[in-house]
Amino acid sequence: MSLYKNQSLKIYNSLSGEKEVFTPIHEGTIGMYVCGPTVYSNVHLGNVRTFMSFDVIYRYLLHLDFKVRYVRNITDAGHLTDDGNVENDRFVKQSRLEKLEPMEIVQKYSVDFRKVLDHFNFLPPTIEPTATGHIIEQIELTEKLISLGFAYESSGSVYFDVAAYNAKGLNYGELSNRNIDELIANTRDLDGQSEKKNPQDFALWKNASPAHIMRWNSPWGDGFPGWHLECTAMSTKYLGETFDIHGGGMDLKFPHHECEIAQGKACNGVTPVNYWMHTNMLTMNGLRMSKSTGNYILPMELVSGDNTFFEKPFHPNIVRFCFLQAHYRSVLDISNDAMMASEKGFNRLMEAVKNLKEITPQNESTLDISRWKKDCYEAMNDDFNTPILIAHLFEGVRCINILKEGTAALNSEDLKIFSQTFETFIFDVLGLQNVKDTAANTDKVEGLVNILIEMRKMARANKDFALSDQIRNQLIELGIQLKDGKEGTSFSIQ
Repeated sequence: MSLYKNQSLKIYNSLSGEKEVFTPIHEGTIGMYVCGPTVYSNVHLGNVRTFMSFDVIYRYLLHLDFKVRYVRNITDAGHLTDDGNVENDRFVKQSRLEKLEPMEIVQKYSVDFRKVLDHFNFLPPTIEPTATGHIIEQIELTEKLISLGFAYESSGSVYFDVAAYNAKGLNYGELSNRNIDELIANTRDLDGQSEKKNPQDFALWKNASPAHIMRWNSPWGDGFPGWHLECTAMSTKYLGETFDIHGGGMDLKFPHHECEIAQGKACNGVTPVNYWMHTNMLTMNGLRMSKSTGNYILPMELVSGDNTFFEKPFHPNIVRFCFLQAHYRSVLDISNDAMMASEKGFNRLMEAVKNLKEITPQNESTLDISRWKKDCYEAMNDDFNTPILIAHLFEGVRCINILKEGTAALNSEDLKIFSQTFETFIFDVLGLQNVKDTAANTDKVEGLVNILIEMRKMARANKDFALSDQIRNQLIELGIQLKDGKEGTSFSIQ
């Protein structure tokens, strides 16, 4: 019997505002869609936090023996900074800034995204579609919405008609709890507003100006898809008109996910998603992360130590452990103290894993392992509550310590159950990796690199530039970048 049949999993549904008992549409099978990155720049820590939350959710659902089709898209076209001004197309702006073709920008930052997630031990999604790979599907959806009276063409662009949608008894704003009057009052004077029937209408297809680089032919002329339409096209293609879980950051609730609901209902006449899940924001040192304020750090800068916020580098496992100590719906604040505490906690867990392997079974058990195991499952079944699970795992650490001291005992069957449960939740569900004494390993790497820096310095002093270049180039191949400055040579780990 599949493990999920023995569990009562509850998920907080953003649509209802309540925790609901999870019932999959198809028994034993789950369709899950998560809005992926817009690949015009490096993935930031907030993105990593969101995707890590859904990585753990994915891992736990797999652990429960569900068959999961996990779709996480790549937005590589059509994501405007507002809902109108084509000059603000993020890919076009970045391509001009870096003097690269837009699809070179896409490739560069798609590779960066996957590389960063690999460092943090993410499982890949089962399908990773791109917006540009589904232009035909988006055009077909737009044509269908026009034919059903939910969209209209204007000056080569196509807009979703929110008033027509609401006039048919539907409710645009149901996810974010907004109403039409509020939306009209808060509408800014954006490019393209004169083309719309109503200011709250949103773009399904945008007409491309002669200077716009990313463009495709359509029944309405050359243009490009609206951001909201992309996810509807890809989710319905791979998961059906109605699927189980749709996730993303809370910043996507409005307008992006609101628009997805409207598009799905208008096009197919059914509710597109049963459970909407949203992660909360990430702050650093108590402040919102922002490039404009300088309170900003990239994921690999945290790992490499190449920053001014943290006193040392932190292994990706430490970062992952730190992130999972906050519930996905709670604000997570990272700081130097928080990272240092997470490193100590992580090393305690890894030491306990090591000690557990050395414990010998006894004739009888003096610990209630079944209760502890049930607590671990109940934590994850309560809307994937990783901080409560971690608290129970540290209860397990205490049990391991007293087992090692000989003041408690487990028989062979209970020891087997305890070991399997402890390691399963640490490695398979939370996705941590057994990096022995991470702090010591980091210090050793720093020491070895500093020795090589001194050797390179001596080689340059002796005018042996071939050896100097060889040391630098071989370190680059290992992902270690040297930087020469007035105060000497520093390094960062990529």
